[in-house]
Amino acid sequence: MDNNNIVQKTAIIAITKKGIGLAKQIQTILDASDVYAPDKFNDSNNKITFFKEPVSQKIGTLFSNYSSLVCIFSLGAVIRLISPFLKDKKSDPAVIVIDDTAKFVISTLSGHLGGANELTLKLSNFLHSIAVITTAADVNNTIAIDLLGKKFGWEIEDFKNVTRVSAMMVNEEKIGVYQDTGEKNWWDMDNLPKNVIIVSDKNDLLSDEIKGAIIISDKTISDKVLLEKSVIYRPKSLVVGVGLHWNTTEETIRTGIQKVFEESNLSFKSIRAITSLEKGKRIRGLDEFCQRNNFPLILFHRDELDKISVPNPSEIVGKFEGTSSVSEASSIAGSKGNLIVPKYKFPPDLTVAISRVNKYD
Repeated sequence: MDNNNIVQKTAIIAITKKGIGLAKQIQTILDASDVYAPDKFNDSNNKITFFKEPVSQKIGTLFSNYSSLVCIFSLGAVIRLISPFLKDKKSDPAVIVIDDTAKFVISTLSGHLGGANELTLKLSNFLHSIAVITTAADVNNTIAIDLLGKKFGWEIEDFKNVTRVSAMMVNEEKIGVYQDTGEKNWWDMDNLPKNVIIVSDKNDLLSDEIKGAIIISDKTISDKVLLEKSVIYRPKSLVVGVGLHWNTTEETIRTGIQKVFEESNLSFKSIRAITSLEKGKRIRGLDEFCQRNNFPLILFHRDELDKISVPNPSEIVGKFEGTSSVSEASSIAGSKGNLIVPKYKFPPDLTVAISRVNKYD
């Protein structure tokens, strides 16, 4: 299971009569949630799924199919039940444990990436319970390395340094931060942790005084020292405009865009959206490419695009499409920013251009 790919739903599991009553309450504040209980408590309530298999077996099924589990029984039992199914912090669901009297709400698994800490606080506020959160970044009120930028949709380039840089953060070793794009309000910049410094040149991160680094950029990083000491975040800052024919294939689009990104030293993970011309009906190859990569597709009317000033207008495109630019103009329109990669041509049926977002909502 990958938490990024499954539907965000919560399973609430109760194994006692009192726990079932508590589960019903919790369901009222969680829109996408299902309640499960052993069949021996079956009272024909159609809002509860009653199961006959052992709890240990049911937990395994729910663990693989839900983004979060709320278990209303003892912490020790939950640990024993979920342990056979644990994989890693990137894919395990959030697990929250609540006792029968709702005295404690305990963030048990995937506190950051899975969202268990956030859900724990929500449930504890609703139930007037004591929230139990033990992740070091939270109890020390410092930056959670694996959670930074999550609300903006940022992606971590490679998780190999996350644990090490997280340890440096909570142990107050000097951490340098370099950012050249993306949302700026990922932290209260007037109240950064005392061990965190902002640098204006990423080469400053090479200093021996800086033990770990955070890089927020849509540009590829090749320096081996930086790669060894940094966690690299990819903001959704790039809008890719494409001009194409009705029969341009998904493979043509993919290989063309990848080539442009590689030659421009930009990260594919920073794609915010794909843009193009509204032709009146869908283009199969473009739809398939966007759906496969989970990219939003934004289409513009020819009149909108024809008003945009571009460096490489085409009379031929203007003749056939009613606008002298598709890839450059649509990427500028979609980003509301600046064109950073002018039109690449892939004859006979594809052009690609890239713009960078300047302002974020």
